[in-house]
Amino acid sequence: MMASVQRHPKRLSGLAGLLLAFLCIVSLGVGAGDVSLGALWTSSDKAELLGISRLPRTLAAVLAGAGLAIAGLIMQAITRNRFVEPATAGTAQSAELGILLVTILWPAATLGIKTVFASIAALAGTSLFLMTAHRLPPTQPYLVPLFGLIFGGVIGAAATFVAWQADLLQYLSVWSNGDFSGVLRGRYEILWLGALLVAAAWATADRLTIMALGRETSTGLGIDYQRMLQIGLGIIAIISAVTVVVIGTIPFVGLVVPNLVSRLMGDNLRITLPVTAVFGAILTLGCDIAGRIIRFPYEIPVGTVMGVVGAILFLLLLLRRRSDA
Repeated sequence: MMASVQRHPKRLSGLAGLLLAFLCIVSLGVGAGDVSLGALWTSSDKAELLGISRLPRTLAAVLAGAGLAIAGLIMQAITRNRFVEPATAGTAQSAELGILLVTILWPAATLGIKTVFASIAALAGTSLFLMTAHRLPPTQPYLVPLFGLIFGGVIGAAATFVAWQADLLQYLSVWSNGDFSGVLRGRYEILWLGALLVAAAWATADRLTIMALGRETSTGLGIDYQRMLQIGLGIIAIISAVTVVVIGTIPFVGLVVPNLVSRLMGDNLRITLPVTAVFGAILTLGCDIAGRIIRFPYEIPVGTVMGVVGAILFLLLLLRRRSDA
C-alpha cells in the first residue's frame, strides 16, 4: 500500500483534500446553535453566527494545523531528527514567555504587537536549542528530543514563575493549552500570515530538502546553508508565535504529521510539503470537532484532545518503526 501511495502521490493528495473539505462542512454545523440550511434560510441571526464564529473557527483550525505541520517538517529537516517539533523543543514555550512579558510591560498591546514579541522570543529560543542540539552526538538521535523536552520545560518553568509573580497564571494557561472556542471574526486573521509562510516554505522546498542532507553536502551542492537556516528558523518562529497568540499551544501536530507523510511519500519536500499541510489541517480540525462532540454542548480544548490523539499516533509510529527495523 505504501509503495502504491509513493507511485501515486496525487491520489493521496486528492483524497486528503476531499477529507478536509468534508471536515470543514462538518465543523460549520457542529455547535450549540443550529446553523443548518433551513435555519440559515429562516433566521438572519444564524447566518450571523456562521459568519462571526463557525467559519472563522474552521479557518483558524485549518490554518493553524497546516502551519504547525510545516513548522515541524522544517524543524526536522534542520535538525535532521524525526523526533522534534516546535512544541517539544522550546519554541512554543519561548513564544509563551514573550507574550507574557509584553503583557506585563504593555497591557494594552494589540495582537500584532504581541505576535512580534512572541516571534522574537520564539526565534531566540529556537536558535539556542539548535546551537546546543548540533553539539550532541549524531549517533544518539534520541538525545535531541530529550534535550528539547528539558529545554522547553525550563523555559516553561520560567514563564510559570513570572506569571505567578505577576498574578497572570490564568492568562498563561490560555496560551499553554490550545483552544478554538474564543476564535471570532477579527481575532484570527493574523493566522493568514502562517499561510503565507507555508507558501514561502514551498517555494524553497528544493533547497530545504538539500539542506536536510547536512551543512557540508549542502554547501558542496551550491546551497547557502546559513541563509537557508535563517529562513527556516524565521518560518518556524513566526508560525509558532502566531499560533500561540491566537490559539495557544497545540502539541504533536508538527511531530506526527511529517513522520506519517514521510513514511507514505518519502522525503522530497517539494512533493510532501503540501500534503503535510493538508494532513496537519485534517488532524487539527478533526480533533477540534471531536472536542466539541465528546461533551456536547460543552467543549474540550483542542490541545487536550490533540495530546491524547497525538500521543497514540506517535506511539504507533514508534512501534511501526521498530518493527520495520
